[in-house]
Amino acid sequence: MADPQSAHADGTLRPVRRRRSELGLLLIALVVTAAGLASASLAITGGIDPSVFTYVAAIGLGALGVHVLLRFLAPYADPVLFPVATALSGIGLTMIWALQMSRTGGEEHTEADRQLLWTLIGLGLCAAIVVLVRRPRRLALYTYLIALGALVLLLLPLSPLGHEVLGARRWIMIGPFTMQPSEFAKVLLVIFLASYLGRQRGVLATVTRTFRIGGVKVFSAPRARDLAPMGLGWGMAILLLVGTKDLGTSLLLFGTFLAVLYAATARKSWVLIGLVAFAGGAYVAYLLFGHVQNRVRIWLNAFDDEVYNAPGGSFQVVEGLIALAYGGLLGTGFHDGRAQEIFAADSDLILVSVGEKLGFTGLLAVLFLLFLFAQRAFRIALGSRDEFLKLTALGFGFLTAFDVFIVLGGATRLIPLTGMTTPFLSAGGSALMANWGIVGLLSTIGDTARRPQETFSAGLAPSDPSTEVIDVRSLPAGIRPPGK
Repeated sequence: MADPQSAHADGTLRPVRRRRSELGLLLIALVVTAAGLASASLAITGGIDPSVFTYVAAIGLGALGVHVLLRFLAPYADPVLFPVATALSGIGLTMIWALQMSRTGGEEHTEADRQLLWTLIGLGLCAAIVVLVRRPRRLALYTYLIALGALVLLLLPLSPLGHEVLGARRWIMIGPFTMQPSEFAKVLLVIFLASYLGRQRGVLATVTRTFRIGGVKVFSAPRARDLAPMGLGWGMAILLLVGTKDLGTSLLLFGTFLAVLYAATARKSWVLIGLVAFAGGAYVAYLLFGHVQNRVRIWLNAFDDEVYNAPGGSFQVVEGLIALAYGGLLGTGFHDGRAQEIFAADSDLILVSVGEKLGFTGLLAVLFLLFLFAQRAFRIALGSRDEFLKLTALGFGFLTAFDVFIVLGGATRLIPLTGMTTPFLSAGGSALMANWGIVGLLSTIGDTARRPQETFSAGLAPSDPSTEVIDVRSLPAGIRPPGK
């Protein structure tokens, strides 16, 4: 369905701002958060815990503050994206609060307190991006600086600040705080890819080198000099991820790379080459790292006694599958069930916790919100005329959807469990802040895409000539349109 439009006095159409629609959806998201926290508190403590009022008030004030900011600075932003992100953050906070309260007998909720703090910081980051990145097209001017920043972030876990947990060196520790730099690096890498491919898409799509066997065309590939800058930057990122054993993020970024590359060039051969390259890289990682071998062993033989009882074995995966089955159609409720006893039930396996507490119905509702977020990003991409903005929005949408596939696929043994977090839901500050940063960027991109064309004349001109606004009065009389 096309966006609603209003008419100018001269009869031309312009998009409406739809901030009232956003406010209505945002209020619904806050009501869902309040109802979830209240239901969890009644089920676990028999009353309304005072922390519930604090959580609802804090999230409500923060979300409404960002909404007011969008009204003034990004009035044409997508009206669904921000409320969906708020609802998902509220559901995640509710699950984390309920899991810890059930585990401690209703006596402690410090993990939920931290999640609330990270949510508010994430909302602040979203607001800062809306204020500072008023013209997102200008990010394309800093292609290689953004790539350098991403690579520095990926290098940090290999520095003395690096912190290893369960065989993976993904984090850095500064005092009592830990951070996962790859969560922010993946945002920068999507921007880098979109910027480079936005400029080179014509060359990469048309200027190729054909490989033949016996005179028969087998496949075509780009020239080395066209692919070298992007291949070097991306190859270093993947190698660094493998070096830190953060294979889940490596899979996520490689899949996003293929999706953006195919969207930019429309060449299926690239996807085939990429899949073959990934299969080879995965096999090499399997040979080199015992951590990867253990993940594959758990995936293939989860129910074997030897694998189940081994240290770091398949206990987590099997118990997660049992919890999902125990949830049934409508769930066990917040007080019952056993998800709170599973390791990482509030982070890596939070979708399992949702499936047990809220049942298959609740899990479907949460998955609908997650994929609705991705769909709105794709919609923003379709509405963007600028190639860089189009590929950036598409990359963020695919990043979210593929992340959910990796998490849910690992929890259900469709693929090996990788330890990835679910966007907006899982406990942890790095992923939550990075995802709220994506909300801010998508809001400014959506505002740019839907803003009336005459405002494009300010700032950096779009790269697509079809979007440029020309004053016909400045043209010679002989080539002016009739009547002008």
